[in-house]
Amino acid sequence: MIVHRGYPLNAEPRGEVLRAAFITPQRDFYIRSHGTIPRLNAADYRLRVGGQGLTSQELSLDDLRSRFPQQRVTAVLQCAGNRRADMGLVKHVSGDAWQTGAISNAEWGGVSLGDVLRAAGAREGADLHVAFDSHDEIEEEGKRFRFGVSIPIAKALAPETLLAFTMNGEPLAQQHGFPLRAVVPGYAGVRSPKWLAAITVQDRPSANRIQAEEYMLFPPDMTKLTEDFGKGVVINDMPLTSAILEPSAGTRLPAGAARLRGYALATGQAIARVEVSGDGGRTWAAAEIERHADAPWSWTFWSAALNLPRGEHELVVRAIDGAGRSQPATAEEIWNFPGYLCTAWHRIPVTVG
Repeated sequence: MIVHRGYPLNAEPRGEVLRAAFITPQRDFYIRSHGTIPRLNAADYRLRVGGQGLTSQELSLDDLRSRFPQQRVTAVLQCAGNRRADMGLVKHVSGDAWQTGAISNAEWGGVSLGDVLRAAGAREGADLHVAFDSHDEIEEEGKRFRFGVSIPIAKALAPETLLAFTMNGEPLAQQHGFPLRAVVPGYAGVRSPKWLAAITVQDRPSANRIQAEEYMLFPPDMTKLTEDFGKGVVINDMPLTSAILEPSAGTRLPAGAARLRGYALATGQAIARVEVSGDGGRTWAAAEIERHADAPWSWTFWSAALNLPRGEHELVVRAIDGAGRSQPATAEEIWNFPGYLCTAWHRIPVTVG
């Protein structure tokens, strides 16, 4: 793992490790922490559920397993700061310099969040929000608080959204949220909180700092000094993206056929095409796509062969989704000071010869 910080623990797998399997093993799954990693006892664990229009209750893990049908969803989680290092090449950005590995794919097992909320009295179609409060403690700018975020109730009631207690058929590891976490496919990873303590239905988004002041997309002319939360757009759905995982940047390759491999991802749309270039984007070739029709919330793996002559080359990838949308060509076009949503064409330099 590439460890960006020991506390809070933030680490990502290297490209060749990430690309080794469609389902990412727990040991290789990226780790995004905001504060402490709680050590909770499964036997004593209780989840509080309540809020507007709901009957308040406390649920043990046994309650969740016995009272609700168990579900499985294969889904990617991706940090909104994935590929921040590329955006930092334009000019300074805040946060850890994530490369291409703040993303991973797993089979999550648990129960439907919608089933739990409906059993407590939640209504379809209400203009409400579902707030998550967690056990991890955060310290930022001299303030100490617990992690908290929220999602619209429509997404909370959607069939893909889970309260998960297993990952790839195994109990959640400590760093991945043991004993219970939310999994909100298609949304930024921050909306899938770990170490859940309480779930509350309310008429407004969470007031927690993580929801109200972070993970927002700001205009390109805004800086940390001129930060205005009223002009920020809350990041929920993740946009179309792709990346080259093999070879890695700076690799020396033999002349001739070179094999490129990576991932592409589109929320709410299938990947229609992936294209690669060996000359910085002047010419393009279509990549081969691995289809997994039974896993619509997962990434799409791709591979391609390019014939590269001796010299310095810039390898590039871009993806096109089912609606015909593609990615911005450069990070300059989408730069923002927190370094979120770097979805520009992914470019890596290599030497051939």
